[in-house]
Amino acid sequence: MSETSPTPGGEAAPPAHGHKLGYALLATFLGALVFGGWGLWTTFGPQPRDARATIRAQAQRLEALEQQVALLSRSDQVSREANQGLQGTLAERDEEIAGLRADVAFYERFVGATAQRHGLSVHQLELAPQRGGAWHFTATLTQNLNRGVVNSGKLMLSVEGTQDGQLRKLDWADLRQQPGAEGVGYSFKYFQQVEGDVMLPAGLQPIRVVVRLVPARGTPVEQSFAWAEAAGAAPAGG
Repeated sequence: MSETSPTPGGEAAPPAHGHKLGYALLATFLGALVFGGWGLWTTFGPQPRDARATIRAQAQRLEALEQQVALLSRSDQVSREANQGLQGTLAERDEEIAGLRADVAFYERFVGATAQRHGLSVHQLELAPQRGGAWHFTATLTQNLNRGVVNSGKLMLSVEGTQDGQLRKLDWADLRQQPGAEGVGYSFKYFQQVEGDVMLPAGLQPIRVVVRLVPARGTPVEQSFAWAEAAGAAPAGG
């Protein structure tokens, strides 16, 4: 039988396996701490690569959204501008339609069975100022005496007014600034608008304009209009 040898002090030495057990427990505890800390780090710790990827993705998404907003804003602006243009066009068309309806109503009354019969005449004369002393005229010619018969001929104007305190009359050649100028041709059965341009000299104050119709067959017709009435509120003279 073996016995434990006494130490020099007379006390027995502690068993060697007790120290080994303590070291093992300590190592196990430290290992648990290290493993747990690594788990927390990997779970909650920063992940640089994933964060940078997320930031890039968010930046790309933000850029795409900004582009969409800019595109939608531009589209909305274009739509508003197009809508304004459309509204203006519609207003012009409505005005044009109203004028055409009025013209149609007049012409229906003019060519109707109960319309009063009359020969070649100037129903209306309009004058509009242009640049450099020029004036554009529009004469509406009518006739319903000879139904279905074509009326053709030439139209000429003359203007009466004052200049430097003196009465003055300008014939067609003067107004056209061309010696021997021919009149504007017309040819119609019931009505026609004849247009042209004339030139007034500077300083002339027009008072009256005379329309002369020279048909191919028949007697010439003359009708006079007050300049102010034909030109409306447009000023004349230079």
